Amino acid sequence: MDGTFSENDLSRVVAADKAHVWHHLSQHKPYETSDPRIMVEGKGMKVWDQHGKEHLDGVSGGVWTVNVGYGRESIANAVRDQLVKLNYFAGSAGSIPGALFSEKLISKMPGLSRVYYANSGSEANEKAFKMVRQIAHKRYGGTKHKILYRDRDYHGTTIGCLSAGGQEERNAQYGPFAPGFVRVPHCLEYHAADQGAPVENYGEWAADQIEQVILREGPDTVGALCLEPVTAGGGVITPPIGYWQRVSEICKKYDILLHIDEVVCGVGRTGTWFGYQHYGIQPDMVTMAKGVASGYAAISCLVTTEEVFNLFKSDASDPLDYFRDISTFGGCTSGPAAALENMRIIEDEGLLENTTKMGDYMLDQLRGMMDRHAIIGDVRGKGLFLGAELVSDRDSRTPAAEKQVGAVVADCMAQGVIIGATNRSVPGYNNTLCFSPALIAKKDNIDHILSAVDSALTRVFG
Repeated sequence: MDGTFSENDLSRVVAADKAHVWHHLSQHKPYETSDPRIMVEGKGMKVWDQHGKEHLDGVSGGVWTVNVGYGRESIANAVRDQLVKLNYFAGSAGSIPGALFSEKLISKMPGLSRVYYANSGSEANEKAFKMVRQIAHKRYGGTKHKILYRDRDYHGTTIGCLSAGGQEERNAQYGPFAPGFVRVPHCLEYHAADQGAPVENYGEWAADQIEQVILREGPDTVGALCLEPVTAGGGVITPPIGYWQRVSEICKKYDILLHIDEVVCGVGRTGTWFGYQHYGIQPDMVTMAKGVASGYAAISCLVTTEEVFNLFKSDASDPLDYFRDISTFGGCTSGPAAALENMRIIEDEGLLENTTKMGDYMLDQLRGMMDRHAIIGDVRGKGLFLGAELVSDRDSRTPAAEKQVGAVVADCMAQGVIIGATNRSVPGYNNTLCFSPALIAKKDNIDHILSAVDSALTRVFG
């Protein structure tokens, strides 16, 4: 750290934090006798806390967000310059960065054409759900309104998004939920036996389970299918061979909109601009947030095809015949200004290529680690978005205890390396270590992360 804050200044900050800040995803009872961690500075892939301790960040800001790393002056300058010129105007009007970023974004998404701005992934997904419902009323008399979502997927924190949430522990105590959301099975091949699934052609089998749900509900009642391209917080679940192609066929067969939630995977995380682009499919709607501006400004986007957009255009006299929605802070110009510079950095520095190269290296090294640690049952992922599932027994694939998994994360933190893990999400299956280092990661960064994990596994499990 550069010492900008004195020890007395930081003591005041800690005291203020303990007295007034309500932290995300945190039980605050322990803070009665200990201090919360406060991050003070970041540069590249490193962050420093209030004690001056350096940490190598293996999860890009804790929630898969800071894709191009910390301390990017060019993004900060782009935001500063735009704020001085025009900081905000409601999204019912346009802005220069909003127009230019939409053009740039669409150039990376063939087959899609329209960008709706909001300020969080949850909000972007809510917009998509509202569009599906309004289309149902406009075209189908309200009947084709159901939205299918997948077990273990996660789409946000609002009541609407939790209604489409496949993680029971995230949803617990927040019901009752909105009607019209229907769950379909997960596609985790490693636990195919839990589903009574065949070993061969599992991907097609898993997709066919979606069709069975559609037939049970009635195809004329189902408006959209919302899926993550790679399940994130539910265990870093990569889709099995044949899955996405069959899913796409099913959606076309029953005239169901395919909504892909790229809030985590989007803008380079998997080595392509968007995760779905690995699988040769064409979505109708794509939502994104987190890495769009790498956390330098709040922004999310819902991107649609021209066909979806045209469903809301009409010469009719009905004053309600358009998408009647607003996101107040979707009108902030800092988001698209930061996103434009973020995308330039990814292009100019070859970060998609680096993500693929470093991701392949990390995946290979994690698989090699399985020879030393029987506790690792499965390793999976795409690009710099990887998971290692821990099991107490490889033959039965019995999940390791969540407390032990948490102990590995804590041990790494003590070593000055930040990793993640599934936690308080899927009952009995919060057993996957999660890795999502910034797209700028180099081999020595990956080796540092893996060395910490190796040591932590030895200490926790022997």
